[in-house]
Amino acid sequence: MTTFVGDFPCKVDVKGRIMLPAAFKKQLSEAAQDTFVAKKDIFDKCLVLYPLDEWRRQNEIIRAKINTYNKDHNRFLREFYRGTAELVLDATNRILLPKRLLDLVEIKSDVILAGQDGKIEIWSKSVYENSILDQEEFERLAQDIMGK
Repeated sequence: MTTFVGDFPCKVDVKGRIMLPAAFKKQLSEAAQDTFVAKKDIFDKCLVLYPLDEWRRQNEIIRAKINTYNKDHNRFLREFYRGTAELVLDATNRILLPKRLLDLVEIKSDVILAGQDGKIEIWSKSVYENSILDQEEFERLAQDIMGK
């Protein structure tokens, strides 16, 4: 699994394309094949861009936990996959993001691509900047999660 390092400001052009930063391109595994799956994040007002190999790994995790004969599981699956889109880097390392996904998270022009463990988050710049935790809150989370 790839851990994407860094966060990069970027612009969405009038067609809905963003340039994948060279640093992220270098961090992609060969198994990703320059192909991604994009979807709305479960918890936050951002998009998540999974390289194809990580998307497949996420699906394996889901399959191991899901019973398709359970109504709640089916409802989860429906929402998890709602609006997903397979995307491919073009020759100039741009990704065309579907308008329906951009609209879901109210992305217009300025975005931040934020590296995560196995994925890249795509945030409206203003939403990203407003999501920053203050130092005390971050310290508390770090202690609660990592200090045990």
